Amino acid sequence: MQQRDLSGAILSGASPAAAEKYLAAVEAYHCFAGDAGGLLEAAIADSPAFTMAHVLKAYLHLVGSNAAAVAVGVEAATTALALPATDREQGHLAGLRKMLAGEYRAAGRIFEDLTIAHPKDALGLQVGQLMDFLTGDSRMLRDRIGRAAPQWDQGRPDYHAVLGMLAFGLEETGHYDRAEAAGRQAVALQPRNGWAQHAVAHVLEMQDRRADGVTWMRADIDAWTRESFFAVHNWWHLALFHLGLGEVDEVLKLYDGPIWGAKSDMSFDMVDASALLWRLSLRGMDLGNRWNELADVYEARAGTLGAYAFDDTHAMLAFVGAGRSDAARDLLAIQQAALKGAGDNASFAGEVGLPVMEGLVAFGAGDYGRAVERLRDVRNRSARFGGSHAQRDLLDLTLIEAATRNKDHDLRRALIAERAVALPAGEKAGALGRAA
Repeated sequence: MQQRDLSGAILSGASPAAAEKYLAAVEAYHCFAGDAGGLLEAAIADSPAFTMAHVLKAYLHLVGSNAAAVAVGVEAATTALALPATDREQGHLAGLRKMLAGEYRAAGRIFEDLTIAHPKDALGLQVGQLMDFLTGDSRMLRDRIGRAAPQWDQGRPDYHAVLGMLAFGLEETGHYDRAEAAGRQAVALQPRNGWAQHAVAHVLEMQDRRADGVTWMRADIDAWTRESFFAVHNWWHLALFHLGLGEVDEVLKLYDGPIWGAKSDMSFDMVDASALLWRLSLRGMDLGNRWNELADVYEARAGTLGAYAFDDTHAMLAFVGAGRSDAARDLLAIQQAALKGAGDNASFAGEVGLPVMEGLVAFGAGDYGRAVERLRDVRNRSARFGGSHAQRDLLDLTLIEAATRNKDHDLRRALIAERAVALPAGEKAGALGRAA
């Protein structure tokens, strides 16, 4: 008897026991919490030719991880690509091929077509939205989920996952009220949905509702931290809320504890650590040895740099923050080489990453005029190298500080004025509160 997923789609190569473990792993992936990896290993041990178990294992390991995890993902993808597959599964495999090649835009299009044909494929929706995040495509963050939404209803056990994805897509396109409602509903249905928790945090961040943000994040910390592989990012959001309230001691406590206490070498965790330290540096904070500790980890994994300019930019923050001019120079050379490389990162680096990193190096060297020039050149197209509005806000914060230090009072005044208009709750002139 053929096994099927929650949408009714066939799961090639799966026994009943393996299918049950796979479905539990998919739910963990939706929540960014639980032992998805262990469940998949058990499913594969039971059914070695279980195509989608290998596919999901690849998805889990290929993005935002470290070199060892990426190698696991490549192996899982290679195995999956050699296995029998239905037409729907072939769509996942075609997208996976593009991911392996670093062609995230093409992968996103394949997953788009897959979920137009199979709108109840929640895994296809989720990995497709991940491609939109990596490429900074805010419209598709919303629209790929919006297209499928009419096919979903609250009676489905994975409805919370689609609500959480819809919430993030709505937030990134400025539909804050609807985004918050969808995200809160998703968390009410599944309190462990870390993506939905984070989508509401983004709304509160973009609306400058910092006290509300602290309340939201602290209401049920166990739900979004227990066995979570997304907890660092959500801790980062909490730290941003405290930073906006001027509660720097609390920010440092969070940085030294759940954000960077374990000194994770996972890419997404390192991005959060670097971005938070940079915001503190812009405020003139004495950070002790924190920059050096983070830069050490980035230097130890220098061989992985050059694959994704958004991540590399955060490595540059660490090198500039730690005063490591040699490492910064080497990273600029890596970006130059990336311009001639394969995959989408050539454009990520050329259009955004390289000029941003040149601006950061200039900022660190005290050449604030040069920093202003490079950041102004790129900030209106910065979405093209990925991330969220909140994350990319780091560029505006740096530009404001560079203009301030360059004594460009007219530009600073203009930037503060535009920022006040953009923040619904308003932000006091001169406060570098909202974070990226």
